[in-house]
Amino acid sequence: MSFETLDYVVRDRVAEITMKRAPVNAINHTLVDDLLAAYAKARDDEGVRAVILTSAFDRAFSGGMDLAMMRGGDGMRLRRFLEKLYFGVHDMQYRMGKPTIAALTGPARAAGVTLAVTCDCIVAADTASIGYPEIQVGVIPAMHFVHLPRQIGRHKAFELLFNGDPISAVEAERIGIINRVVPQDQVKETARVLARDFAKKSPLVMKLARDSYMRTNDFEYRRAIEATVETICNIIATPDAQEGLDAFNEKRPPRW
Repeated sequence: MSFETLDYVVRDRVAEITMKRAPVNAINHTLVDDLLAAYAKARDDEGVRAVILTSAFDRAFSGGMDLAMMRGGDGMRLRRFLEKLYFGVHDMQYRMGKPTIAALTGPARAAGVTLAVTCDCIVAADTASIGYPEIQVGVIPAMHFVHLPRQIGRHKAFELLFNGDPISAVEAERIGIINRVVPQDQVKETARVLARDFAKKSPLVMKLARDSYMRTNDFEYRRAIEATVETICNIIATPDAQEGLDAFNEKRPPRW
C-alpha cells in the first residue's frame, strides 16, 4: 500500500506514519484519507504494537486545515470533510487497540492540533508551539471546544480558544496538553523510545486495557463533537467567516 501524502514504515514493532504534504502538511481530503488508511494498516497488523504520527518537516507538524476548502461558504462540503477529520480519525483512534504517539517536530495549528491530541501521548520539540487561530479568521476550533476544557480547565481553555494566540510547547507541557518537550533533534527518537517501551507490554493486555481506558474517558465526547460540527458549518456560511478567510488568503486585516 502506497500513500500520496505520507510515508509508512515499521521498525521494532512500531508503525511510524510521517506526513509529507509540503510545505506544512495542510490537511485536505487526500491527507485525511491516507491517514485513515495508514491507521487501519497499523491497527490490523499483529506485528505492530505502537504507532507514531509525525512530520517530515521541522518547520511544522501541521499548519491545520487547507483553508481553500472552507472558502465559498458551503456548509455541506465542510461537513463531509469534518466527518472524516473528526469522526473518522476519532473512531480510528478509539478502536486502534495500540498506543499512539504524536511527535511534533514543529508548530501545530488548528486541525493540526486535532491530529496530535487524538493520539494517546504527545512529544514535542522545544521549538514547537500549538495554537488555535481559527477565531482570527472568523471560524472556530470546533473539536477543541470539547477536548480542551476537559484537559486544562474551562477558563484557560477559553483564553486559548477565543484569543487565538499560540503557546510554546513548554507552556503546553506545563498545563498538561503535551507529555514531553525535548530538543528538536531528539523528538522522533524520544517518541520511538516511548513507543518501544509500550511495545514491550503484552499486546492482549494493552488492547483490553486501552479499550477500557477509551470507554471510560469517552463519555458524551462524540455527541459533543457533533454539536460543534453543526455550529462551525453554520458559521462558515456567514459573511464574517468568508471575509475572514478572504482576508487571510489576501494577507490583509479582515473588515468585520
